[in-house]
Amino acid sequence: MSYFRKLVFKAILILLTVALIPSSASQAQGGIEVEGAAVSVDFGKSITFTARIRSAIPARQVSLLFRGINETVTRVETVQVAEDGLVSFTYDASQNVFPPFSRIVFWFQATLSDNQTYTSAPITFIYNDSRFPWREMNRNNVTVHWYAGDDAFGATALDAAGAGLSTMSEFIPISLTEPVNIYIYSNVSDLQDTLMLGGQEWVGGHANPELGVVLVAIAPSSSQSIEMETEIPHELAHVMLYRSLGNKYDNQPAWLVEGIASMVELYPNPDYARALEIASGNDSLLAFEDLCTTFPSDAGNAFLAYAQSKSFVTYIRKTYGTTGLGQLLSSYGDGVSCELGATNALATPLSQLDSRWREEVLGQNAVGVAMRNLLPFILLMLLVLIVPIWGSIDLLVQRRKRAKQSP
Repeated sequence: MSYFRKLVFKAILILLTVALIPSSASQAQGGIEVEGAAVSVDFGKSITFTARIRSAIPARQVSLLFRGINETVTRVETVQVAEDGLVSFTYDASQNVFPPFSRIVFWFQATLSDNQTYTSAPITFIYNDSRFPWREMNRNNVTVHWYAGDDAFGATALDAAGAGLSTMSEFIPISLTEPVNIYIYSNVSDLQDTLMLGGQEWVGGHANPELGVVLVAIAPSSSQSIEMETEIPHELAHVMLYRSLGNKYDNQPAWLVEGIASMVELYPNPDYARALEIASGNDSLLAFEDLCTTFPSDAGNAFLAYAQSKSFVTYIRKTYGTTGLGQLLSSYGDGVSCELGATNALATPLSQLDSRWREEVLGQNAVGVAMRNLLPFILLMLLVLIVPIWGSIDLLVQRRKRAKQSP
């Protein structure tokens, strides 16, 4: 047989061998196939997962596995497979909640009759607040979502976000490699309901730094620009700080994080100065060592805490520069105590920084500050005068000695 005929004969044998392999065996090598996977969200109530599971051989057990993208615990639910392969499972989101707009990943796992377990590829979706008809507008990987107001409303919000990021870039590293999503509710009640349905406490605004999500309540009105320039940069600062510090973000004192966030607001709160003046006058200022873990729960002291934090962090930046502020963030990131963190970064304990801020910014202990400021000049004057005074004293001593020695 010629060489060419041998090659043709081998090729025919290979083709016949492949053709005779049972189709079920080739499909079984793939384990399971998931078709038409879909998720339906009824925010705060339920999440329904549906899909069609295909396998070459019968499945003994099929499970749905899912978790929040930043969670470490995976929920596992056994699902029933219909004859046509359809599976459906409804998760009670009112009892076991996910944060609003968090990313959830899910996949299927099946143990077939051959006792082999197969796992499908993961699928990710966003747990959106499905109660509202969201509109959106994007710029530079920052997306604004809103449901009340026209296109100008969304554009103004994006402008406020951009201006805020520009301001904070002077002392906070800005990272937009991952998207940032800003959701604007038209009223406080809607935002409050969203946070509560997501298992979170109510606050005026909210940022989920890990997810890059910001939630604020701003109604379309003549004052919308001012509110946007105040609230949006404040919450964005939390996201940027987290992206800059990573896991060290959670070690930062509340007064430092909120002080920085308040400092980047484009429209400062005019009532902060008045609150500081009143509290300083009646000696009711809060000690910063008491504002390290959290802020007071009552509205009055919480407002004062924000006012103090902004003023205090501004004072630190003015005194020690942007470098000093960065050193402070780095020091606290190591998990040291609130008092020691300031000492390590600025060579000054927190309590002493507190006292200096009260004196230099709020005008407390004016006499003591004046004496401390004059002390270098007093010492210099003493040094200048000590030589002639000492010379005069020495001259008097010598005269007395000579007088005693005279007959």
